[in-house]
Amino acid sequence: MKKELRRRIMAERQALSQESVQEKSSIIARQVVALNEFKQAMTVMAYLAFRNEVDTGQIITRVLAGGKRLLIPVSDRKEVKIIPAEIKNYPGDLVPGAYGILEPKPELFCPVAPEEIDLVLIPGVAFDEQGNRLGYGAGYYDRFLERLRPEVLKVALAFELQITDQVYAEPHDKKVDLIITEKRIIKCRGF
Repeated sequence: MKKELRRRIMAERQALSQESVQEKSSIIARQVVALNEFKQAMTVMAYLAFRNEVDTGQIITRVLAGGKRLLIPVSDRKEVKIIPAEIKNYPGDLVPGAYGILEPKPELFCPVAPEEIDLVLIPGVAFDEQGNRLGYGAGYYDRFLERLRPEVLKVALAFELQITDQVYAEPHDKKVDLIITEKRIIKCRGF
């Protein structure tokens, strides 16, 4: 069931036009930067979109323009884990890395402890309204999220088509606190 849901949602997301992805991503970006938690955060981790994920470029630009520290996830395929790394220039500091996702140039790789993060933006394939997340299947984010301080706000960015009744969550799966789509903000834990 999980594999079928992943395949179906990814196909629907892939079918979105670039114009539609950019339009919806802009709406989502405006909602993210309006959050009080975003305004107060000094260290923000944002993923770099691929495969028609919600584009984080506008948010990243606002993070850097606001004088905040910007971290991006670097995939350590050997250890199957995410290493947060700081970048100062977007997109100039980036080159394609693991899985074709942009990462810092090797000479600019600057790892940062997960404990320093105030807010993290999380990608995924599908989400339910309880904050459960269906990822790509390798468990990178589940392992990463358990290393954050408990008060760190975990914000999933998704298109409305990625919201489903059930993602078949398992006990080891980590939940997100908020899901922001082009149509709404879903609060998954008490605020």
